[in-house]
Order: sequence, then structure tokens, then C-alpha cells
Amino acid sequence: MKGGGGSPTSLFLFLSLLLLFHFPPFTSSKKYTPPDNYLIDCGSTRPTKLDDGRTFKSDHDASGYLSTEEDIEVSVDSIPIPNALPLYLSARIFQQESRYTFFISQPGRHWVRLYFHPLPHPSINLTSAVFTLQTDKFVLLHDFSMRSNSEIVFKEYLINTTERFSIVFKPKKDSHAFVNAIEVVSAPDSLISDSATAVSPPDTITGLSNFALEVSYRLNVGGPTITPRNDTLSRTWLPDVPYNIFPEGAETASVEPGVINYPGGGATPFIAPNSVYATAETIKHAQVMQPNFNLTWKMSVDPSFSYLIRMHFCDIISTSLNDLVFNVYINGLMGVSYLDLSTLTNELATAYYKDFVVNASTIRNGSIIVQVGPASNLESGQRNAILNGLEVMKISNEAGSLNGLFDVGGSYKGGYLSNKLKILAGVALAAGLTAMLFLGVVFIRRLKKPHGYEKRHSFSSWLLPLHGSHNSFLSSKSSSRKSSLFGSRKSKTTGYPGCFSNQGLGRFFTFHELQNATQNFDEKAVIGVGGFGKVYLAELEGGTKVAIKRGNPSSEQGLNEFQTEIQLLSKLRHRHLVSLIGFCDEQSEMILVYEYMANGPLRDHLYGSTLPTLSWKKRLEICIGAARGLHYLHTGATHGIIHRDVKTTNILLDENWVAKVADFGLSKAAPMEQAHVSTAVKGSFGYLDPEYFRRQQLTDKSDVYSFGVVLFEVLCARPVINPKLPREQVCLAEWAMNCYRKGTLDKIIDPNIAESISSESLKKYIEAAEKCLAEFGVDRPGMGDVLWNLEYALQLQEAATQIDPPDKTCLIALDEPNGKNLKEDLEAAAVNDNSQVEVASTVFSPLGTVQGR
Repeated sequence: MKGGGGSPTSLFLFLSLLLLFHFPPFTSSKKYTPPDNYLIDCGSTRPTKLDDGRTFKSDHDASGYLSTEEDIEVSVDSIPIPNALPLYLSARIFQQESRYTFFISQPGRHWVRLYFHPLPHPSINLTSAVFTLQTDKFVLLHDFSMRSNSEIVFKEYLINTTERFSIVFKPKKDSHAFVNAIEVVSAPDSLISDSATAVSPPDTITGLSNFALEVSYRLNVGGPTITPRNDTLSRTWLPDVPYNIFPEGAETASVEPGVINYPGGGATPFIAPNSVYATAETIKHAQVMQPNFNLTWKMSVDPSFSYLIRMHFCDIISTSLNDLVFNVYINGLMGVSYLDLSTLTNELATAYYKDFVVNASTIRNGSIIVQVGPASNLESGQRNAILNGLEVMKISNEAGSLNGLFDVGGSYKGGYLSNKLKILAGVALAAGLTAMLFLGVVFIRRLKKPHGYEKRHSFSSWLLPLHGSHNSFLSSKSSSRKSSLFGSRKSKTTGYPGCFSNQGLGRFFTFHELQNATQNFDEKAVIGVGGFGKVYLAELEGGTKVAIKRGNPSSEQGLNEFQTEIQLLSKLRHRHLVSLIGFCDEQSEMILVYEYMANGPLRDHLYGSTLPTLSWKKRLEICIGAARGLHYLHTGATHGIIHRDVKTTNILLDENWVAKVADFGLSKAAPMEQAHVSTAVKGSFGYLDPEYFRRQQLTDKSDVYSFGVVLFEVLCARPVINPKLPREQVCLAEWAMNCYRKGTLDKIIDPNIAESISSESLKKYIEAAEKCLAEFGVDRPGMGDVLWNLEYALQLQEAATQIDPPDKTCLIALDEPNGKNLKEDLEAAAVNDNSQVEVASTVFSPLGTVQGR
């Protein structure tokens, strides 16, 4: 389908709605009578009454609203969609530009709801119809079409109307337009405020009334489908289950709808019915879940538009006031910190909602991710969070469109953007750090403002980029990249697109070369699958084995990660860092070529596979190798590099069991003069530094925390998060620390190696791991100290396994102060370990959203 046509979400919405129409209606505390209520069953010869009590006029009764009578009516007795609404049994077909015009008695926000289903006609094939649909000021659909007669599409808009309001159908040349039913219905003035909270940069903006909205998602979180007859404004609310990305960590809560309160001047039954606020998702096993756990919902959106996000809250789980305090995040950015519902509403079980605006520039990989999680450092109260309802609405762009870059006059508004993108592409990298510093200053100043102070900006002046072209340097999903990401691919000397040695970015491979090396990306050659895409084992023409990572267009990761990996790894060489050989950037492909690591990721040798068990000594050697790689990243490069995704799947082993740190798509350049990088949180669940998560301030100590989790994972040989275990054991980091404090850590060690570990070696190893997991980064050691302790643990293990015990004085000499010189020697060895180093001086683009790779 093209032009924003039907989607699985649309079909799911209506099948759910239709199948659940038999549910008895609830008794609302308040009903709304719309001043304007135009309901038309297009093509029908008689009025149509729905189960929710609404009656749609027939075409004959509504003929006075239509500008032409030369159109065609079509109807059928049934359609091949079970329980379909009777509105889809008829349609009006337009052979020329046609217009419905309605007199509006009370100008303001109105619902515009449109129903589409391509019915069969003896001479007109509606599945080939292509048309544009617009109002007086806004384009709703551009070059819209439906490719299947088994498809249902429902579109719902909120538009500010004047006294005369028109809906115009414009068939493409030699084509047709059609519609099955139309609604133009008044919405309460209080439904959509003129202002909302901008997520990035944090601010309050006004002027929303000047923009049209399209409903993308309306979710009843923790509850069933709510049909139009069960809603105060004839809306449909779908269950949140398909969008909850970690349902194992969530549990539903519910109360009787009658207990829900509505505060004066805040949420009303028009905002959402009490059945929405009476259900919710909360954190499962909240008291034992790690502090950085969030409830997370992910929804696919068009990344070229900005969105209004409405979140509904109602504390139906607390027994006393001020017991539930939590944070709200959108696309990895802080929306609200320390949200205490009872402070806002002064009582429990009381409805509350909050509106946010997400700029198109902050949407990554075509997704909006909404999260709620416990606030940190609470002296009392429950470590929990709650969400009752969620709405996501697309905001019209600068062309006045909700579907493309053409305005109501047919003029293309992409020229401005194209020029702007060219400018942005030239300065994007250089501006990256400046932008982050600016946002940091803005945020700090905002924190210093008096309580209640809000700065307001016009929404029109707030950046709403028109991403009409997907070929640009800034696009995460390019449909066609005719030129290379980093400039011309052709060598000045050979004219052949195969070498980037003069730019220091590694070898450029043609797509054809990599097709041949992988036997056309044969599934049998797949050796792994990650967040970026599949990894293939391949052999180049010279017989060299390589690992080829091919980007997946639907992946969570895209251009930013691809670019970062190339720019960083092409300029770093170290024995304990995976080497990048080259890349391919043609035919819309993003492919990375690495040295082949024959023994794969460390995790495969710990649990979840049939591979032989690693000895304790081998595990120590692997951890030491990984620590050397990280220590070099932090200290060996001029500016330092923070990996940001340290975990056992990103520690790879070559044929000689040498450990190498891999996957640098999320890495960030460490600041030269600051103690941290202010950036959106990103990483892998279970390994994430809680301080980084709370403050969104990244430091090298964030890597240290993640490495501490790795050390316990190596020791215990179990996943870092396992919801199937008893609640106190779900999170490895918390469980290990609890066992450490109780003195029972020996009970959770991998039984395959428990008896072979020297007690002194284990003591030193656990000491290192425990310090890595300190709550605050300032209390954690540097990677050099961690490395020294691991080296010491290995020497203690080797000494304990010798036939003749070593001289104890020799072992004591490793400790401070007599061992100080040895410690320095070990740190120096870590940086100079067979390394050939080129220092990176790259500025990295900011990244968003919390999720695993």
C-alpha cells in the first residue's frame, strides 16, 4: 500500500472493535452531546444504525453536503471480513474532484473519521484507485491507495475547523477516489490543550491549535479493548500488549471503574473514560527488580513527523499518599522526574494526564519508545511505576500535511528541506558536541529556575523538520543512497570504488564482492544475529575468513551506529579490540566486515549452549583481555572512548582464545574537559549503570559498572536477567551483591568450576567485581585498577595450582605499597599490549532510547 494506506494496526483495531461490540456498555459519569454531528454512510440507500447507538445518514439524506451528483454508488450484501461494520458494505466512488462541505455551528476541534474498504464494482477496480484527500487547510492523505480488497482502513483526525469545513477528494489522473463512511463531529474544547511539554530541549510550547492531528495509537494499558459505545467520545482503545516490549517484567492492576475520581480542572471523562484509568501496568516484583528497570512500550511511527504523546496516570495500587514516585521517559529522554501523582491530585485513584511533544529530530529508527520507571534514591515508598493509558498523535508538518510534503495547493514543500539538509550534512559531525553542550546548559539553567516557572515558546517556532528525502546523510533508513556516506567512493588513482586508504576509513567493498563471499548471503552462513542485523561467515578471494555484519532495514540500529563503528574502529588497533577490515555502503546496504573470531562470543561458553565448560583460569584470562581492551579505550586514545555496551556477547574470542571487545555502534567520545557526557541513555538491560540511567550523564565508570556485571556473569554462568527465577534472583547484579553482603556468594558460583577456584583468587576477583558495582561512579575503580586485581587473581590461581606452594612473601609483594611498581607495570602493559594505535578524533552523533543491542 502507498500513501499511508491500511496497516496491520488499522486492521487489528477494527477487528478488535468489531469482535468486542457485544460487551455491555459501562455507565459513564458524564456524556457529551456534540454541537456538530455529521455521520454519513456513503453509498448507502438507507440510514445505518450501529450497535453503539449512533445513526449514519444515507447518501440520499446527505446529498446536500456533496458538490457533485455525478459520482457512483456501490454496495454489497457482505464483505469477506468477519463481523465487519455495516459501514463497509457501501461506498461512494468519485471520478472527478469532489467536495463535502459542512456548516460548523461551533468552530473548534472536530473529529474527522474516514472509513475505507475497496468494494467490488463491475467496471471499476477500487484496489487501483489513487487519490489525495484534504480539507481546506490540511492534506490528510496524498496518493493514497489500497492494494487488497480484504483490507480495512480507518483514519481518525482532530482538526480545528471554521464555520465552513470541507473534505475534498482528488483522484489522480485516469483514476478514482472512494470512501465508505465519513464522520465530522465536535470534540470538547478541553480535549486538546494549546500547549504541551517539549521533550528536547525541555520547554513548554504553545500553538498546538494551529496544527492538525492524526491518531496513530490509542492504548488502554493493562486492560481490554474499549469500543466506541463504552467511550465518552466514541473512541476505540486497544490493549497495549502488542507494544509492551518486556511483558515478563510487567503485571496488570485493576479496580472497579466506579472508584475512579476526576479532579476539578484536570482530567475529565472526556479526556478518557474511567475504564481506562481503572486498569494499568506496573512493575512485576517491584521490590526486587533492579533500580534501572523500566516498563517500556514501543510504537512504529513516521520519523519525518513530530508527535503529540498523551500519557494517562491513576494511582490504583497505593494504600497511602506519596508512596508512589517514578520517572517518565520518551525516546530515552527525561519527560518527568520524580512524578508523584498524589501530590498533583491530593488523593488516590484520581485521573491525571500529561501531554508531551516529540520533535521529529529526536525519533530514531522510526520508533517512539515510552517508559516509566522507579525514581532513584527514595528514602521511603515503593519502587514501582504505573501507566494507565497512552495516546500517540501525528502532528501536521510545515506543508500543512499529515502525509507527505505537498500542500493543499499541490505545491511541493521539500525544496527548503533539501537545502537545509545539505547544510546540516556538512556540519552535523562538527555540531554534535556543541549541541550536546548547549542542551546541557539549557537543562542546568532550567533546574535553577524558581519552582513553577515555565518558559513558553510558540509551537510554530519550534523545529518541525520536513523529512521528505530519505537519501540524506542524516537519514537512518535510506531508501536509496546514490553517493557514499563519506564522500566519493572512487579512488583518484584507480577510479575504482574499492579503497579508502587515503581517508583512513578502511577498505570499501562492493556489494557484489560480499554477495560472492557469502554465497549470496546464504542462511547457512549465518553465525549470529544482533540488533544491527545478521552476521555471516565469509571467505574473501584471498582465502581470508571474515565476519560480515549486514544491516537489517527494520533494525533498531541504523546509520548512526554504522557511521560510529566505521569512524572509530578504522582508527583504532589493539590486540584486544576486534579489527574492522572494511565496509559496504551501496544499493541501500549498510555492511561491516570484521576479522573473524572463531570461538564466538563469551556468553556462548558460559551458558545456553552445548560448548565445553571454560576453566576458571581460562575465564580469568578472558576477563583480563577484555579489561585490557576497555582500559585502552578509556586511557590509550587522546580523547578517550566510552564503549557504552559492555556485555558478554560483545566480548569475542579468536581461535587462540584471545578476548577482544566488539560492537562499537553505541560508543561515545569521552569529553576533554568535562567529567561526563550528557546524553540519552542507551545500553543493554541488566548491564546498565544505574547512575548513568538516573542522571543521563555518561562516564567511563559506566563501562566499569557493566564490566562488573560481566564479572559476576562469568563467575555464576547465568543470564543477567532471568524472570523465571524466584523474585530475589531475577537480577544477577542485585542477587550477587545481596549474597556478597550475606557471605553466601559461594553458593551461586558455577558448580562446574567451584571446586577448582583458589580461595585467595576468588577473594581478589570478587573484590574487583563488587567495587565495580558501587552505586555511584566516584566510588568505582578505574579499569586500570580492575585489570590489576584480575591479573593478581590469575597469579594467585596459578600459584595455588603449583605442586610446590610459592613463597608467600612473593605474593605479598604484589600488594600496596610494595607492589606499587608492579601495578604500574601491569597498567602500562595493558595499554602497550602488542598494540598499533591510531588515535580517534571523531565527534560522535547523539543517540537515544534505552534498549539492548
